[in-house]
Amino acid sequence: MRQGRLQGKTVLITAAAQGIGRASALACAAEGARVIATDIQQSLLDSLAAASPAIEVALLDVRSDSAVQQLAQRVGALDALFNCAGMVANGSLLDCSEADWDQSFELNVKSMFRMTRAFLPGMLARAQTPGMSVSVINMASMASSIKGFTNRCAYGATKAAVIGLTKSLAADYVKQGLRANALCPGTVDTPSLRGRIASAADPVQAEKDFIARQPMGRLALVDDIAPMVVYLASDESRFVTGQTLLVDGGVTI
Repeated sequence: MRQGRLQGKTVLITAAAQGIGRASALACAAEGARVIATDIQQSLLDSLAAASPAIEVALLDVRSDSAVQQLAQRVGALDALFNCAGMVANGSLLDCSEADWDQSFELNVKSMFRMTRAFLPGMLARAQTPGMSVSVINMASMASSIKGFTNRCAYGATKAAVIGLTKSLAADYVKQGLRANALCPGTVDTPSLRGRIASAADPVQAEKDFIARQPMGRLALVDDIAPMVVYLASDESRFVTGQTLLVDGGVTI
């Protein structure tokens, strides 16, 4: 029987109840990992837990420092942390309210700071085992410092900050066995995207516009992104750190 690529590893994923987070949780579990899947939606977490016995679910609001600290104490050391939680605020700078700006940074950036700070000591201790490395995977986007997109002021700013945070982690802890990388997807067919399409003045045209900006002629599927998460969590990427890894269907060619 083939041994899974993540056999014996513990991987924690935020926003794991749907979309990229859910696909990544299932993919990591299929490769032998013990997966801790967190989200704020209990019913969707229950559905995820029913899909794989290797997945443990935990209700978590990543905006709560006390909740994050309690979870870190309960779960213990991780081999990989995938900070997937985030939101998309639509609009240019003049459209962006201070509330949208603050909420975007709270969820897209500060939650990663909070989660990583809580789990980092245990991960660094785990990395002291000879031949062991640990991995932080942060969800960024092609809409960031990599490329500008219209009506993505707050979103692009936060995802650029995620890349900066990731490179800082990589530089500070590379000698202690920590790898940190930012995942930068293109436009992915998720419940979040479907919600934005449905709220557009012309949903049919909105979907066509999202597809049109992908040179491959289609939206990414969550299963196009999850393999990169498995790779970054596995020992196959043991020499990869501080990188922005694009899975964008050719948008940034």
